[in-house]
Amino acid sequence: MTPGSIRGLKALMFLVCLVPLAKLALETFGLAGLSLGANPIEALIHRFGIWGLNFLLITLAVTPLRRLTGWNWLIRFRRMLGLFAFFYVLMHFTTYAGLDQRFDLAVILEDIAERPYITVGFSALVLLIPLAVTSTNGMMKRLGRRWQKLHRLVYLIAILGVWHFFWQVKLDTLEPLIYAIILASLLGYRLWRKYERSAHAR
Repeated sequence: MTPGSIRGLKALMFLVCLVPLAKLALETFGLAGLSLGANPIEALIHRFGIWGLNFLLITLAVTPLRRLTGWNWLIRFRRMLGLFAFFYVLMHFTTYAGLDQRFDLAVILEDIAERPYITVGFSALVLLIPLAVTSTNGMMKRLGRRWQKLHRLVYLIAILGVWHFFWQVKLDTLEPLIYAIILASLLGYRLWRKYERSAHAR
């Protein structure tokens, strides 16, 4: 694939990644016949969280898909997808902190300390921050091998994200269970590849 094609696909991918945000904006302001429903703040928090988790899993899917299809150009999109995952997770927390808790720091800290699903979700956000900060080419060169080790935190972050979702729902656990199965498949593929490489190295 030519550099021009990659640039064009990146621009298209960027716009596609903004679609959930645009839809949420239309729903928030009641435009185009869309609405967030009876509890708009709760719906907004949930939607941002879901899209953050979606982008996390899509980011993790890039490497297996590249290896299975031979489409090596897919790796060019992984950084963008990861940054959009951080963006939507950050919006998830910001909406909770700003619209739900009115930026009342005491209440927010109490929630983080005493409500386990918020503790887990906040931990995932905190771990995402150094990954987002070090996503540039300059930081990759500066950190060298440490960069790859640092960015392996994405596996733990994805586990925490699914865990947060699972604990957050009260009755219908089917959706978080589906996310858990997808994540287990993506991590299982990586473990299988690691075992296969070790077996061939013997």
